[in-house]
Amino acid sequence: MLAVEKVSIEYGARALFKDLSFTIRAKERWSLAGPNGAGKSTLMKIIAGIEEADSGRIIKAKQTTIGYLPQEGVIHQGTTVFGEAEKAFDDVKQLREQLREVENELETADPESEAYGNLLEVFGDIQLRLDHHDVSKMKPRIETVLIGLGFKQGDFQRETSEFSGGWQMRIAIAKLLLREPSVILLDEPTNHLDIETVQWLEQWLRGYGGAIILISHDRSMLDNLTNRTLAFEPGGRVEQYSGNYSFFLRERDARQEQAQRAFKNQQREIEKTEKLINRFRAKATKAKMVQSRIKQLEKMDRIELEQEGATMDFRFPQPERSGQSVLKLEGACKHYGDNKVIDELDLEIERGDKIAIVGVNGAGKSTFSRLIAGDEEPTSGERIEGHKVGIAYFSQTHADELDPNKTVLETMEGSITNEAAGNLRTLLGAFLFRGDDVFKLVRVLSGGERGRLALARMLLQPANFLILDEPTNHLDLHSQEVLQKALLDYTGAYVIVSHNRSFLDLIVNKVIEFIPNQPPKIYYGNVSDYIEKKQADSDAAKGKGDKSTSNANRRLSSSSSSTKRKEQRRLEAKAREAKAAKLKPLKAEFEKVESNIGNLEKEKSDLTAKLVDPEFFKKGEEASEATRRFSAVELELESLFTKWGKLSEEIEEIEGS
Repeated sequence: MLAVEKVSIEYGARALFKDLSFTIRAKERWSLAGPNGAGKSTLMKIIAGIEEADSGRIIKAKQTTIGYLPQEGVIHQGTTVFGEAEKAFDDVKQLREQLREVENELETADPESEAYGNLLEVFGDIQLRLDHHDVSKMKPRIETVLIGLGFKQGDFQRETSEFSGGWQMRIAIAKLLLREPSVILLDEPTNHLDIETVQWLEQWLRGYGGAIILISHDRSMLDNLTNRTLAFEPGGRVEQYSGNYSFFLRERDARQEQAQRAFKNQQREIEKTEKLINRFRAKATKAKMVQSRIKQLEKMDRIELEQEGATMDFRFPQPERSGQSVLKLEGACKHYGDNKVIDELDLEIERGDKIAIVGVNGAGKSTFSRLIAGDEEPTSGERIEGHKVGIAYFSQTHADELDPNKTVLETMEGSITNEAAGNLRTLLGAFLFRGDDVFKLVRVLSGGERGRLALARMLLQPANFLILDEPTNHLDLHSQEVLQKALLDYTGAYVIVSHNRSFLDLIVNKVIEFIPNQPPKIYYGNVSDYIEKKQADSDAAKGKGDKSTSNANRRLSSSSSSTKRKEQRRLEAKAREAKAAKLKPLKAEFEKVESNIGNLEKEKSDLTAKLVDPEFFKKGEEASEATRRFSAVELELESLFTKWGKLSEEIEEIEGS
């Protein structure tokens, strides 16, 4: 269907990738994995014909069509939402011509050949797409896709110019899905979608007849949808893996272990050969054998191990303990004219709450965030902060408030505390500001970079209540893991607005769903629990069970089975908290032991350097003391290594439970 042949792209002395070759076949689902800036989006633009490679080419069959969704910047004007979606069907004539071409090629192709089978697949795909372009089916298909992507019937005849950037991207996705190209290229398609829409899109793409190439920081989508992975590695290498993202991670680790074993074996062989050469170099009778071994070493294909990047880690400044009640809303309302976004809301957030805020776009999630953060006052009702509560709030608009004339480093230093000073460069590295990036002026940063900088700056504040509105939108998977680990160890409460399921699942114990024109619903457990419960409610509403059962299911507060489920979720949440409480002191002790081992090993190395020097023993008492200290250090190290092993086993046992 489509082949990438020896494609290379370089920026100055830096090669994004070299001689990259792979083939995409019908119905394959590829993910492009790697850190931001590795070249994933560049490759996608080259395949789409938007950019040119420095060398190599893209080969595709005549009938192959390519559809591309960029990360941002799509604007539609001059027509309605429905009218814009209808433009997806403008290429019916082209499809009919493609069908005739394939028919002609089938007549001359060998029925036993692989090419014939490929042509049959293309023929079936084009016929199916033409069937979908039937005028009688166009209207319901357009409506299905637009509603699936979150538009209401009342939006269909609205002008596209009335919609924000996020909704403009949804229109672009709708046109791409309706057009049904042979290959769909999706660059971060979920950035502007809520959880329900992400699930709908995922389901649609699973049944798609063409091939898909996907860039996403949503690990759940990558795992659920893709079956092949192209991993962008340091040094311009790109490796192929026949599986989804989780398979790629496991297989990459296995390949690295294998490479390390091969490297060690080769190093042993080199060492033995070099010893033999040095031993017999001076003997004339062995000259021929020595020369043979020297040539053998010269011809050897040396194994080189990858230089692994530094592992980034970040810990929040230890916040002051707040009272049990962190924040209360009592009869809180937030109205904008006649638009009642939040109405008569009673809610209490307590110490230890780790809350995910979900719901369709426009349901009030960001308004709620601003309200609890104190950025906006309630129209009526009360907002009551608890005892000793310190709030840190991140929203996408905070990126626009950064001083454009400061560097990245100066921006961070301007709000840093003494306690957090040691975290500064580590945190910047974790959020993809490495090396000279820290000296860039804010005004030259992209929107995504400014968002990451605003988030990093906020995380250095010693607050005990965090409010994060879409914190992962511009983070790659590694940076998401850094933030996720920091939140797991965080002792305060937090509220996170996000659609990123895999990010949220490990770190929340409660989900609040915002629904337009309805009171928010609270679910105990993580996001997977919430989705499962929603599905059960949906099944009940569709008629599984009699009418009285459905009514009982809807009245959750009076349903005994629902009470049991709620209690189960609560117990599961407590179990997760208990697990975290057990792990935290063990991990702290483990790190302390590791640090002590490192200090003692350095001391042992320094002592060894002294004790191997014959002159040192002439120093009398100092030499005797060094000898005694060397023995004591060895005993202490042995004890610490034993303790290290036991702690490691304990931590692994709890983490695996």
